[in-house]
Amino acid sequence: MSTVTLSIGPKSYTIACADGQEAHIKALGAMIAEKYAQLGTARAPLEAQNLLFAALFMADELAEARKLIASPPAPASEPDTDERDALRERVAVLEAELAAALDTAAIAEKLEALAAQAEASAAALEADAASA
Repeated sequence: MSTVTLSIGPKSYTIACADGQEAHIKALGAMIAEKYAQLGTARAPLEAQNLLFAALFMADELAEARKLIASPPAPASEPDTDERDALRERVAVLEAELAAALDTAAIAEKLEALAAQAEASAAALEADAASA
């Protein structure tokens, strides 16, 4: 058996615990001390009442946590099979369009056509400048 001293509010409490549980008991004591500190200036004249209020804060949090566990949020509804299939088809079409747009051979052909147009425009400008 081990003992742990917990400081809660203005007092210290020595608690007996199983060997190896000291850190866990200290962490629990720190939680109680935090709830006690939340009482602020609203503390009762009797220390037992203050500890009771701290315990009530913690019990309220526990009750809320249990409610969440008991009734987890409903999962988002999934699209039906037809809608899912339509989405898959649309993704496939978009992937094919992207692949075609990224096709380097097609890009090279477009660049060659643009270069030919630029050369023709340059030649026309030179001819126009020479005749002027």
